[in-house]
Amino acid sequence: MRFVNFIIYAIGSWFSAFVLAVFFGLRVVGTHNLPRRGGVLIVANHQSFLDPVAIGCGRSRHFHFLARKTLFANPLFGWLLRRLNCVPIDQEGIGIEGIRNIIARLQAGHPVLVFPEGERTHDGRLQDLRPGIALLFKRVTAPIVPVGIAGAYEAWPRWRKLPVPAPVFLAPSRRSIAVAYGAPRDARELVRMPREEMLALLRSDIAQLIKDADAIRRT
Repeated sequence: MRFVNFIIYAIGSWFSAFVLAVFFGLRVVGTHNLPRRGGVLIVANHQSFLDPVAIGCGRSRHFHFLARKTLFANPLFGWLLRRLNCVPIDQEGIGIEGIRNIIARLQAGHPVLVFPEGERTHDGRLQDLRPGIALLFKRVTAPIVPVGIAGAYEAWPRWRKLPVPAPVFLAPSRRSIAVAYGAPRDARELVRMPREEMLALLRSDIAQLIKDADAIRRT
């Protein structure tokens, strides 16, 4: 079953990378900042349902994700989500259950993607980070890689039922998507800071990376 999961994820990842590159002009920078082995916590802003796909697709490593249990209600879709390394949790954001799942995946040597804002942005802007991420950092020894994504909100805001593409064979559009990976941070250094200072620093990292991603977009 593990081999089957690997194959399904690999096919889905590279197919998604192709689709996003063609229909949303996906561009990515800074992938050298992603450690090649061992557990790594990836923290990113949350613009739309496209974020996990855009950030994780086409990478040599297979990411793990948290997903609301309601998304697993459909047996077939739930089966597919599990094959794609999605872990069901009771709530959006990073609660106690989410922290336990993240720690387990990191200890097993996997890269795990989380969204410390806790939910998709309502207006496209970066929101404040939820305090729960501070609790997570206190139990993490893996490197923390900040990520910024730009254009996913324009392509699929939370109030729209379906995304609107920006194909590369048409004129450039604000709906094109880009992702920027930042330099890893040491969780042990972050937890020495006061909580508000730590959250402000991480939010500043992500904000800068959103600007870096926006600068390379096809607009």
